[in-house]
Amino acid sequence: MPTKRPKLALAAAGVAIVAALAILFWPEAGRGAAASSGAAPVRTAAAVQSSGAPVGLPGLPAGAGQEERARLLAEQYRNADQAYCSYHASTKYPVSSRPIAEHPDQVYPNQPVVEIQPMRGEGGRGADPNVLVQTSQSRVFMVAGEAVAFSLRAVNAQGGALPLVVTRAVAGGMTFGASRPAAQVSLPFADDGAGADPVGGDSHFAALLAPAQTSLAQFNGTIRTEVRYTVNGRAGVALFDVNYSPEVPATWAGQAREVIEDGSLSYVLKADVRQAGRYIVTGRVDDAKGKPFALATFNDVLRAGPNDIRLTVFGKLLHDKAPAMPLTLRDVDGYLLKENVDPDRALMPRLAGRVVAGKPHPLRSFSDTEYAGEERTRHLAEFANDASRAKDALAAFDPARPLPASQCDASAVK
Repeated sequence: MPTKRPKLALAAAGVAIVAALAILFWPEAGRGAAASSGAAPVRTAAAVQSSGAPVGLPGLPAGAGQEERARLLAEQYRNADQAYCSYHASTKYPVSSRPIAEHPDQVYPNQPVVEIQPMRGEGGRGADPNVLVQTSQSRVFMVAGEAVAFSLRAVNAQGGALPLVVTRAVAGGMTFGASRPAAQVSLPFADDGAGADPVGGDSHFAALLAPAQTSLAQFNGTIRTEVRYTVNGRAGVALFDVNYSPEVPATWAGQAREVIEDGSLSYVLKADVRQAGRYIVTGRVDDAKGKPFALATFNDVLRAGPNDIRLTVFGKLLHDKAPAMPLTLRDVDGYLLKENVDPDRALMPRLAGRVVAGKPHPLRSFSDTEYAGEERTRHLAEFANDASRAKDALAAFDPARPLPASQCDASAVK
């Protein structure tokens, strides 16, 4: 029963998706920005009728009647307008500072992973819906010096505990192809109230894996723990996966602090970088009531030596959501990104729990201006041009027909 690995990939602005939708529903959307200023003007319906020539508007069937062509032009405008409005709304904050509601899997990264599934035999065969096996593990990603706790128990459909006996439990590094097989480590699962098991005799069997203290200390990658057990004489198997990083590319150094700069709230963390490269660092921000509010991300190249890492809560995000102040930064994790290798990252030690308790800053301390990066500005201009051309084409085809209203909210002004 492999565990689910949390997503660490960053939130994208959605440019490609929105553009693809625009092109899909309105064929001219992808060519709007490239159209030259000397393009032939769209002719009105009256001019076309007087000339006797076919309308020939882009993307419209040549044999369509006037009503059908007007409907298609209106649909093209609505799709182009929607593309603009959707992109405008989704990019008013930078990707480095987003509402945490957009990333529900990132809210509490250090909570145990708990699953309950029907008992399964070797290779997932022989599922028994009358025997449910509950498993948990304290973490999925590990750095050198950390340990992970595993547990499992068996219950019936009503939740009553069933007698479970662990017959064998081993942990080993997963290798592929011509890679040399990694060593295996035996894990003692017990229900004695000691070690990883908090309560003895409650039918929860638990074990602790600390790779740095075993022959897996230098293994880099996925470590799989295979637990074989029996319930009422029937054999079953459970699997636990962790991603282990024995190298530490950077460590945290010094006290983190909160500052207001460029109209936003930033948390400045100090790091001692041993390996230069691109680092991805993520922190969670809660409001004064403990409600998760924002996900702040750092994504940049760091040189070797002392560095400042800034996790920023964008000013407009603060204005729009108006969280209860003061804010708290918690649960910071980071890694050195490696390209074209597996594993693709070397983990930094995590900062679990509260990292910075902020001050109750008034909202007037922050800017209410939308994000205005070069890429966003360029794409907004392209989408606005596409919508404008579609609107002009509809108006020229039938000046008497009312134009569809824009789907943008009042703040999205072309």
